[in-house]
Amino acid sequence: MPIFMDRHELVGASASDVADAHRKDLEIQDSYGVKFLTYWFDGQRGTTFCLVDAPDKNAVHCVHRDAHGLVPSEIIEVPISAVEAFLGRVYDAEASPAPSKSDLGSALRAIMFTDIVGSTSMTERLGDRLATELVRAHDSVVHRCLSKFGGREVKHTGDGIMASFTSVSKAVECAIDVQHGFQLYNAGNPEPINVRIGLDCGEPVEDSNDLFGSSVQMAARLCDASSGGEILVSEGVLREFSDAELFVATKPLHLKGFSKPIQAFKCAPTTGAR
Repeated sequence: MPIFMDRHELVGASASDVADAHRKDLEIQDSYGVKFLTYWFDGQRGTTFCLVDAPDKNAVHCVHRDAHGLVPSEIIEVPISAVEAFLGRVYDAEASPAPSKSDLGSALRAIMFTDIVGSTSMTERLGDRLATELVRAHDSVVHRCLSKFGGREVKHTGDGIMASFTSVSKAVECAIDVQHGFQLYNAGNPEPINVRIGLDCGEPVEDSNDLFGSSVQMAARLCDASSGGEILVSEGVLREFSDAELFVATKPLHLKGFSKPIQAFKCAPTTGAR
């Protein structure tokens, strides 16, 4: 059966309220031939997301309706691999049908793209073998930072990495650490690696009919718009990060795929790793 994710607007609900609703879903799910896999609850934003193995969207809607009446505002079909890559949890803990708030966490994710500047000309100049070695060096630096700050690699883009984080602050700190890592690398190697980074954040179902569709596109475009050694972040990242003084506003950017100019913010990693 296909996998669906739904979104609920539950402003004012508590973690125990949502856990109780989830328990009620589990009690009647067999009647509709569905299996509720897990859920995420964000009390601050008043949103809940359920991950469901179901024959169709209507079955998901009916279980919520009959179990407690808290029907979703949106239901989308999602690839299980994308859920694992971005959110990192597909099933509830075995021991508990209604995991605690600390186990579930928020579904908000920060998306980071890295990109080696001038990778095509680098390959033409150095040849495939040496260029591949530089990509491996890039991967080593980025992977070390992802491990340090709890990032999850979603995919390798050939000359960069796309990653997700459960914490916007950790994503920003990781991006700074990545650039600091390349400062150290370039100081001791004759062939420098110049990397640009873009960051955005969002919830899995928000203003798009895709899992993190708009956030992924924004992060990728911000990465494209940045220069070597730079980190560009979205206004959403600025709002979520605790230290606004770390960022400087850029001129509004005209990014591919976005109809209106985008206000971005530059985070200069001149102070090294945080």
